Amino acid sequence: MTTVRLPLFPLNSVLFPGLVLPLNIFEERYRAMMRELLKTGDDEPRRFAVVAIRDGREVAPTAPGLPDLTALPERGPAAGFGADPIQAFHRVGCIADAATIREREDGSFEVLATGTSRVRLVSVDSSGPYLTAELEELPEDAGDGAGTLAEGVLRAFRAYQKRLAGARERSLTGAELPDEPSVVSYLVAAAAVLDIPAKQRLLQAPDTATRLAEELKLLRAETAVIRHLPSLPAVELTRSPTSPN
Repeated sequence: MTTVRLPLFPLNSVLFPGLVLPLNIFEERYRAMMRELLKTGDDEPRRFAVVAIRDGREVAPTAPGLPDLTALPERGPAAGFGADPIQAFHRVGCIADAATIREREDGSFEVLATGTSRVRLVSVDSSGPYLTAELEELPEDAGDGAGTLAEGVLRAFRAYQKRLAGARERSLTGAELPDEPSVVSYLVAAAAVLDIPAKQRLLQAPDTATRLAEELKLLRAETAVIRHLPSLPAVELTRSPTSPN
């Protein structure tokens, strides 16, 4: 298996290949990461790995907290993730390519990245100014019947969108959906209103067909639930478009 060592960015969200990731970066450990990425030439990808947090805080405490008001805030690259950071993260993540890294006057950064490929977390190093990880690249196998499953998922996703829009009392855009099975699988996984464990299961599916089959079940179940609700709660509040970093 091919391995690579990259900066590691843990988030309270799951990134999928092909999906855009906007980041608002203010913590020093991630500022240091962006400053290092900016040293990469313009003709080379500025890559880092994104993993979903299983147990820990995306933003480290910066002030004394309850119940001990005298407790010192955590510092360092692994702050908020415990003594053994790898245990705080889901083991399958996604490489991100930062197309735009813009430094603001206050030293924070505005970043726009895109997910490219899946990776498995092998080890985490917290000895530097930010976390780095050894990662094993994961192939995307089609599996059996991916094309047929993609057609079914697209139909189910359109029905889900209509129900979701109706429950929120707003109309849908007429955007064209892709038909390549792996692209369909990742787009639907990212767009569906699901919690992190469900999205993580979809990310780490062994092949495209397995992911699509799971999505078909989830979409049908979610659509049935929405059908019986007069309105939906504010689910968008659980899916912030940018990281609070």
